Amino acid sequence: MTYLLHLGVMLGLYAMLALSANMSIGYGGLLTLATAAFYGMGAYLYAWLTATAGWSFLAALPSTLAGAALSGFLFAQVALRFRSEAFTVATMAVQTIAFGVFCNWTDVTGGAYGFPDIPRPSIFGLAFDSQGAFCALTLASAAAVALLAWLFGRTRFALALKALRDDEPAAATLGIAPRRVFTVAMVLSAAMAALPGALFAAYVSYVDPTGFSIGESVLVLAMLVVGGSGNLRGPVVGAAILVLLPEALRFAGLPAEVAGPVREMTYGILLVVLMYLKPRGLAGEYAIR
Repeated sequence: MTYLLHLGVMLGLYAMLALSANMSIGYGGLLTLATAAFYGMGAYLYAWLTATAGWSFLAALPSTLAGAALSGFLFAQVALRFRSEAFTVATMAVQTIAFGVFCNWTDVTGGAYGFPDIPRPSIFGLAFDSQGAFCALTLASAAAVALLAWLFGRTRFALALKALRDDEPAAATLGIAPRRVFTVAMVLSAAMAALPGALFAAYVSYVDPTGFSIGESVLVLAMLVVGGSGNLRGPVVGAAILVLLPEALRFAGLPAEVAGPVREMTYGILLVVLMYLKPRGLAGEYAIR
């Protein structure tokens, strides 16, 4: 049961990460590789506020989201000066800088040694210190994010974002301001990525930079490629497949030194096949390109 509850927590965290990346990639067509930067920012900021500053969960979480949103705004001011491949390279640069900060700002992040002793959440005296309670908290948070994403998809702002994604010059002639709309999308995406970061930090009670490398951003992007983007279903489907698939391979009885390479090969083959047969993913409406 503990194993299944752990899978539930990880599925909830990655579903939120995929939904956050979908805000920029799926709706806006902005291919970003900086999701893990805001994921890590959420984890470290929450860890510092709770473990060092002594803030409660309810006080630290909004501040964490606000800090990530501000960082997303500053990130947008730089990255949106570029388009297409140059934009993606700019996001890679931001991801690399963030990872360097996580590794080297030892007074705040602990550097390579990590940040220990992060307390579990407590809300109005109810402590989420058991595996079952934390799984319920994570899945409830994921459901709330999914609901907000569904409501967002029905707004005129989402339609404007999709219009810019499909034909930016034509959308601009209709009075849609590309820089303003893209900035808001990136701010929302950053804040949404910080939420699972804070929950992850609280879940493992310890964070180090290895969990927030560019490889993590690529994994989230792969979830959108597999499941699809531009709607609610695709990111959730992709997160479920890429979280549960490695666990299924554990039961194949492969030796430890073989299991890792087989897992990576499976990812690669799955991505190539899906991009060829279903460029919009299994349940998406936008082909990432």
